[in-house]
Amino acid sequence: MHMQRLTLDKFTSFCKTRGFVYPSSEIYGGLGGIYDYGHYGYLLKENIKNAWIKSMIQDRDDVTLLDSAIFMHPKTWIASGHVDSFDDPMVDCKHCKLRYRADHLLEEFGIKIDDKASIDEINAELDALRHAGNLKCPNCDSKELTSARRFSLMVKSNLGSTVDKLNDEDVVYLRPETCGGIYLEYKNVVETLHPKFPFGIAQVGKAFRNEIVARQFIYRTREFEQMEMQYFHHPDDTKQKYEEWKQFRWNWYLEYGIPENKLQWYKHEKLAHYATDAYDIKYKFDSLDGFAEVEGIHARGNWDLSQHSKYSGIKLDFFDPERNEKFIPHIMETSAGLNRLLMMFLDNAYHEQEILTTDNEGSGKKDTRILLRLDPRLSPVKIAILPLMKKQVLIRKAKEIFNNLKKLYICEYDESGSIGKRYRRQDEIGTPYCITVDYQTLEDNTTTVRDRDSMNQERIHVNELKVYFAEKIL
Repeated sequence: MHMQRLTLDKFTSFCKTRGFVYPSSEIYGGLGGIYDYGHYGYLLKENIKNAWIKSMIQDRDDVTLLDSAIFMHPKTWIASGHVDSFDDPMVDCKHCKLRYRADHLLEEFGIKIDDKASIDEINAELDALRHAGNLKCPNCDSKELTSARRFSLMVKSNLGSTVDKLNDEDVVYLRPETCGGIYLEYKNVVETLHPKFPFGIAQVGKAFRNEIVARQFIYRTREFEQMEMQYFHHPDDTKQKYEEWKQFRWNWYLEYGIPENKLQWYKHEKLAHYATDAYDIKYKFDSLDGFAEVEGIHARGNWDLSQHSKYSGIKLDFFDPERNEKFIPHIMETSAGLNRLLMMFLDNAYHEQEILTTDNEGSGKKDTRILLRLDPRLSPVKIAILPLMKKQVLIRKAKEIFNNLKKLYICEYDESGSIGKRYRRQDEIGTPYCITVDYQTLEDNTTTVRDRDSMNQERIHVNELKVYFAEKIL
């Protein structure tokens, strides 16, 4: 077995050619940091989402679901601090036109910038390097770099304004994170669902950030999906609940096939003023050549609800009858990027394997097959039905099986090309099982079921296929 290095370029090309991820607006030259998901990418993304929802809702009894709007009242983002402080210091190279975060440039010289540093303080550090002749573009080595400017990560839009004029009061924002909607609907959830305390609210939805540098394929994009859960609890329980949620989320990755040696915890030393603890789960990407964050688990205190209560004038406290106490709940957050998880699962599943094949003359030769070793529950297609040859008697039987199984699973029917090539196509999109209909099928009603990973085959009676796959694809 031989595994070649999975570079980011190779991974990006694979995702495009196999119908997982396409560059958006490609016929117009593309749009930086924006991607579209093809047939298999969409199915994989939905399966990951459903696996996450299952763990939150079916496997627990203390979390409810929400789907909040992308547009929210502009005061939402004033209360949360996004309007005033959700920005990064930006530097442009006048020569190659690339853009960089000023704090990242300074870090390369060992200069740490505090999150609250003013733009003047940042420029003072840049000027010192510039005067010493050390400040240059990481891409082209040009020393023609602009001064730093504040670059807002909020994406502005408008509702109800005229075409020729956009007033300040018409400005709304596309949400930079999905948790804002959860905080705004916390009161409605309490009053309508009456959840037992403590409880969580979970949702999956789109978020938008005007990233200075959108790079690393779908790892860092300007439009993305988040899977977030906000757990409302008493402050005395924060430490216990925090450890419980850390373990719960860690186990989810293991359950769906991510090896523990490719995961690690990262503890944040610099915390937001309202936070008491913050950890990230990092995955070791082959395509990114190292560990990178896929999920954050943060103890946020009661700052979020306190801010929204202050700015809205609505009380967002909670009365706990067991404690006979009224208080503003504290919040434990788990936040995962769905796009990043899709990239993680594909990165982990991608394998290249040297195999021995037989040509038409019966002699063996070495070949390389690409396969995605995805957990069958996540695989975009569960079963492929393949007639051995393009003969009507085999096609009729294969389509009969296909029509029966597709009611239960996402299936594909394929009669184009040699059976070996069709196996390879299914291996490359992660299909765990292939059913081959041959002439023996016409005699005894049995089929050949091929396993993706081992390539082992076994004869299964047509009438037993549903039971067989019910046990294999849980």
